[in-house]
Amino acid sequence: MTNRSLAAPALAAAAAAALALAGCGSSSSSSGITVAPSAGLTQAPASTTPTTTTPTTATTATPTPTVALPAAFKSKPTVTVPTGPPPTKLVIKDLIKGTGPVVKAGDTVLVQYVGVLYKNGKQFDASWDDGSGQPVAEPLGDVIPGWQEGIPGMKEGGRRELIIPPSLAYGKTPRPATGTGDVSIPANSTLVFVIDLHAVSS
Repeated sequence: MTNRSLAAPALAAAAAAALALAGCGSSSSSSGITVAPSAGLTQAPASTTPTTTTPTTATTATPTPTVALPAAFKSKPTVTVPTGPPPTKLVIKDLIKGTGPVVKAGDTVLVQYVGVLYKNGKQFDASWDDGSGQPVAEPLGDVIPGWQEGIPGMKEGGRRELIIPPSLAYGKTPRPATGTGDVSIPANSTLVFVIDLHAVSS
């Protein structure tokens, strides 16, 4: 996001500097001294137009795997919801331990995932079903708190199950279904994800 409040003072400073130079030039001419054009020019430019630059937004490169990925990553996993009442705190369980680099808070991860509702095991989202068959890049700063807390510490090549209480998911806000065959997420839902970590980058 562009911070326009910082861009404006920079333009004002440039304009002030231009006015100051113009003032110096006119006082020099009145005293019989002509200021030489800059950069070795033999003739001063007829006019100058202030230029502005458009800030660019940094893009995050898609991470690439650095270790051999398990054969299990070739097919969509089945999510098994535990029995009993839903937990009130985040539950983290490594189903396959990775061997590659460790995810840190704020990293971007390349993942395949399946998400189901704790109350009935019905799928509400799955990257496997988006039609591409490819993992997706997710900056951890842009995902629900349960992912922000549950994915760091995971190693590339690992498969992890997260059981996320409503307070670390969508809370009281219901969410519509995201794809064909998916269900909506009711308010105050506990979510279960199985996440395959293909790659990570800082």
